[in-house]
Amino acid sequence: MASGDGERAAEPWWKSAVVYQIYPRSFADSDGDGIGDLGGILARLDHLVGLGVDVVWLSPVYPSPQDDNGYDISDYRDIEPMFGTLADFDRLAAAIHERGMRLVMDLVVNHTSDEHAWFRESREGPDSVKRDWYWWRPGRPERGAVGEESAAPNNWGSFFSGSAWQYDDASEEYYLHLFSPKQADLNWENPEVRRAIHAMMRWWLDRGVDGFRMDVINLISKHPDLPDGEPAGDGLYGDGSPYYVSGPRVHEYLAEMHREVFADRPERVLTVGEMPEVTLEHARLFTDPARGEVDMVFQFEHVGLDFGRHKFDVRPLRLTALKESLGRWQTGLAEVGWNSLYWNNHDQPRVVSRFGDDGPRYRVRSATMLATVLHLHRGTPYIYQGEELGMTNAPFASVEDVRDIEALGHYRQAIRAGEDPARVLDGLRARGRDNARTPMQWDTSEHAGFTTGTPWLPVNPNHATINAAAALADPESVYHHYRRLIALRHGEPTVVHGDFTMLLADDERLYAFTRHYRDTTLLTLANFTGEQVRIPADLATEWATAPLVLGNVGTAIDPMTLRPWEARVQRKG
Repeated sequence: MASGDGERAAEPWWKSAVVYQIYPRSFADSDGDGIGDLGGILARLDHLVGLGVDVVWLSPVYPSPQDDNGYDISDYRDIEPMFGTLADFDRLAAAIHERGMRLVMDLVVNHTSDEHAWFRESREGPDSVKRDWYWWRPGRPERGAVGEESAAPNNWGSFFSGSAWQYDDASEEYYLHLFSPKQADLNWENPEVRRAIHAMMRWWLDRGVDGFRMDVINLISKHPDLPDGEPAGDGLYGDGSPYYVSGPRVHEYLAEMHREVFADRPERVLTVGEMPEVTLEHARLFTDPARGEVDMVFQFEHVGLDFGRHKFDVRPLRLTALKESLGRWQTGLAEVGWNSLYWNNHDQPRVVSRFGDDGPRYRVRSATMLATVLHLHRGTPYIYQGEELGMTNAPFASVEDVRDIEALGHYRQAIRAGEDPARVLDGLRARGRDNARTPMQWDTSEHAGFTTGTPWLPVNPNHATINAAAALADPESVYHHYRRLIALRHGEPTVVHGDFTMLLADDERLYAFTRHYRDTTLLTLANFTGEQVRIPADLATEWATAPLVLGNVGTAIDPMTLRPWEARVQRKG
């Protein structure tokens, strides 16, 4: 064994892995009801094998009323019938493992559905044995009539618009919901809640699951006094985030979870914490291996750089801001912790439409440029279904085409506030989560090969040209570029282990950085514009003779310029 190979072998397996996220509702439908399912995923696993990914992450497949497309769970130990059965799940898990991949489940434990048995029992009244499993509080009649928003226990606003409190007529109290009223927040202060969650997680691990992506996991600890927040936005609601984002006991809770669920497992599992508004300082604590909390976090800073007053208020991306953000996270987690790398997921619009050029001339080139930049950073890359095809945002003609609860809530609130409906709809088109949820585009047939029925959300009309069948047949497609990027990560230790140095930090057109490990240095150089850009002379001269490892515009290199949306990786040593 060569020097250092043992060191790399001792590293957690997920550092060299690439994760592929499946949104089951939109991936593949095996029974013709228009909704994706486990059977459809099973039938398409070889697409992922050909791509070369190591991990399959499933968005929630548990029983759910589907108020928030499965992120409102009514039973943690079963499968939603529209997706299949536990037996179907077991067959899928076995097939994933037979193909040398691992399976990660979505874990949604900040809240449950209001139809979960725990909440139904909690709702029976103040004397219920599970009343304290959720955040129930009396109203404040001095602020208004009990039952109205004004008399809620505090002024917090919901992420999905409106108050974060819902009045319950039967028990004459309010319960907390940071998201939809059908997503009641669990009270993690109660040790019985934590024990029940730990037992459920062990149950899935014993069934063969290899880890969890933990939905909004840094929101589980609330300040027990639930103070009012400072007025935010239009002033109707307060910003409660100081009292629940990375709250007072969150590190304690995650360390306890690690001890009770993961620490004694013979095979190390993957734990990924989705953490809205997490700071770098907290992320270092969350991901420090010595603390035993989570392996990595999903942070949102870089996908909020083009927000104005809110996510639907679209602003142009400044490349220098993107470099400052991603570079700071690279540096901040260099010695302690680990980065998650992503452009897309089920909550984000398609990156080629957002940060690239989704027109016919440069869609492939800008999609492959963005992929190259992301995958050459230090961290574990995540690919969202269809990203490897260069899928684009959808052409939603009107608000009647929108399905997402977040987007519809924003639309109603904005119209009530007197905003221009056309401008509000433009924001939904650009940033709405439905962009990520249009069905996977497999071929040119009706409904893109996703279903033989009527899809729950219309297929993007551009599936006639953007689809998996066409991508596999074209060696220069987005798919094959992703395949080469994954192979590079698996074969070049510098991609996994190398340090990171940002170059050209003040350049608004070129993104450049190096990765260095032992005697090898990789340069990644990318043009974020649709025009030819000259490379600074000193950098061009230094790397003029370094061979090309990977590029997205043929093999010829002009050492002095980058073509529109060009990306390349060069190697020394």
